[in-house]
Amino acid sequence: MLEISDRGRTWVLSGPTSSYALHLTEADELLHLHWGPRIALADAEELAARPLPEYRGFESQLDGHEEYPVEGGPRFVRPALSVRTDERRGTEWTFETYETYGAGGAEGEELRLRFRDGGLGVTLHYRMRGDVVERWVTLDNQGPDLELLRADSATWTLPDREDWRLSQLHGRWAAESRLTQSSLTYGEKVIGSRRGHTGHPLLPWVALDTDATEERGEVYGCALAWSGSWRIAVAQLPDARVQITGGVGYDESGLLRLAAGESFVTPVFAGLWSDGGFGGASRAWHAYQRAHVIPDADRDRPVLFNSWEATEFDISEEQQGTLARRAAAIGVELFVVDDGWFGARTSDRAGLGDWTPNPDRFPNGLKPLADYVHALGMQFGIWVEPEMVNPDSELYRAHPDWVQHQEGRKRTEFRNQLVLNIAREDVQEYLWNQLDGLLSSAPIDYVKWDFNRCFSDAGWPGEAYPQRLWVDHVHTFYALLDRLRDAHPGVAFESCSGGGGRIDLGVLSRTDQVWTSDNTDPLDRLAIQHGFSQIHPARVMAAWVTDSPNNQLNGRVSSLRFRFVSAMAGVLGVGGDLTRWTEGELTEAREWVELYKEIRPVVQRGDLYRLRPPRGGLSAVQYVRGDETVVLAWLQSQSYGEAVPALRLRGLDPTASYECRETGEVHRGAVLLHHGLLIGLRGDLDATVIRLRRI
Repeated sequence: MLEISDRGRTWVLSGPTSSYALHLTEADELLHLHWGPRIALADAEELAARPLPEYRGFESQLDGHEEYPVEGGPRFVRPALSVRTDERRGTEWTFETYETYGAGGAEGEELRLRFRDGGLGVTLHYRMRGDVVERWVTLDNQGPDLELLRADSATWTLPDREDWRLSQLHGRWAAESRLTQSSLTYGEKVIGSRRGHTGHPLLPWVALDTDATEERGEVYGCALAWSGSWRIAVAQLPDARVQITGGVGYDESGLLRLAAGESFVTPVFAGLWSDGGFGGASRAWHAYQRAHVIPDADRDRPVLFNSWEATEFDISEEQQGTLARRAAAIGVELFVVDDGWFGARTSDRAGLGDWTPNPDRFPNGLKPLADYVHALGMQFGIWVEPEMVNPDSELYRAHPDWVQHQEGRKRTEFRNQLVLNIAREDVQEYLWNQLDGLLSSAPIDYVKWDFNRCFSDAGWPGEAYPQRLWVDHVHTFYALLDRLRDAHPGVAFESCSGGGGRIDLGVLSRTDQVWTSDNTDPLDRLAIQHGFSQIHPARVMAAWVTDSPNNQLNGRVSSLRFRFVSAMAGVLGVGGDLTRWTEGELTEAREWVELYKEIRPVVQRGDLYRLRPPRGGLSAVQYVRGDETVVLAWLQSQSYGEAVPALRLRGLDPTASYECRETGEVHRGAVLLHHGLLIGLRGDLDATVIRLRRI
């Protein structure tokens, strides 16, 4: 809901439980009024009537109060907008008008505030979806050429509080999305990526609280919808106020040049207030993404088999057919051929860029295998890495100038590959023809799109403004995905970047799921999945059951039960070498897959409750959808014969009765309490699935 004052200078956007309010002064200063519990327009007007703090030496009246601080004038905070022309830099804008767009409802009514500084038009966009506020900016140049040094999507202002705590998701390859929390101190905390993609070390999300628990207390969160280099700065100002500014790019060296008639639209920087603790905030983020971000989120994702850990590069049509038969026998619904099917790709040293089937391995192309997989009752998928090229490839030998590079400098290789400059129109057209032709050549249902190295030599010889490569690469990546989805509407896409290196709201708006981590160890995955769930839903979180001992990372031995229950917390996949599994293991796997299909709608589309975090001992998550509830629990360790602690469930009706079953058996440890259900677990199981249905 959007409310506007009679004079058209105070605006209130409201969701089911929260409101966001801002006000324009007579001096055209756009001030932040409120972000938090729901308020009425009259409340916002009362806030707007309060004067700014009195001027004091060496301080600004505007700092910490402005909605979108620009560079220039009486300001000292980090500017969200920094513009330079040949004559001057900075912005001195005046308000032009406001507009509303859309009819509201589930999509939310959009508010547009238009400002102008000479030939530069600046439009601030606001839209409320549920309790998530979407903000972004349009910059439209109708004057002399100018340079955008910085163009952030939004600045968020938090209310006056003491002892703020900052939550973020950090990590590295094979250890992504781990939650860390720290006290916020005076000054700035800056996180981001300088790598050209979202990155493994940090996800573009932060949350702030003072005393929140998992299910109680206020939490403010912000998430950026951008899949390239990014930056979020969290600043505690001298008067203790906190502002969060974020957007495209990692510094102020320059984003783009805008000539007359050109424009730039920033990505969405979304914000959420919740008084339901970290769990309530997560559930709101998940609901928002299922409703407004993820394509076809009302469709459950299929159980897949991926060939990588079973075969790596040593593949053939016959061998893949053998794996496909075994995968179909345990109930797999989607069979994916990973790396190694194309060009001269017998290792990671060659073939990237040559997207045609290897004639020795697939003499008649991919269609015979795809048809065979379909005949087994499964969908068929493939792996690609279109943004990369091996120097040992037909593509590179023909077009060495198509890669990112600095003239006269060595071309740095990671994983024996270089990054294509897909901002070039000729490279874009090549990739479109290759990928469209590939998807037209065989009945392909699924594409795993990988990105296995960071930018290092991001040069563009001959280009007048080579810095634009950082932004244009991402826009081209998005455009290619959009064009392929339009041309092949039946094909689903997964985002992968050596695991979790490209996960954000931007890529999630164009893909059906993401590869969470290359680490498939089921114990390590619990912490990775715990962090991932702070912002993103199980509906997109791909997880595999692989071999034991874990042959990709740490050699850990784990039971098939533990591996399955760990992977069932998201989109279940299987990645082990099924030709080596015993008949007993295959039978057990088929039973787990059948169980997952039964609980899948609850896991992928239900509300998540994190009952116990993965810190040793017992950890558990719960999903609730309608009258059905699923609990997944893992016993990581026990000491000195201690009893397994009971789990108090959330989100249920304490006055109702529930039928409770554990992995198909009637579970007799359920006791109905007036505060919810307390479930006692068996100590002889290292993992379990408990199902409840209201009766």
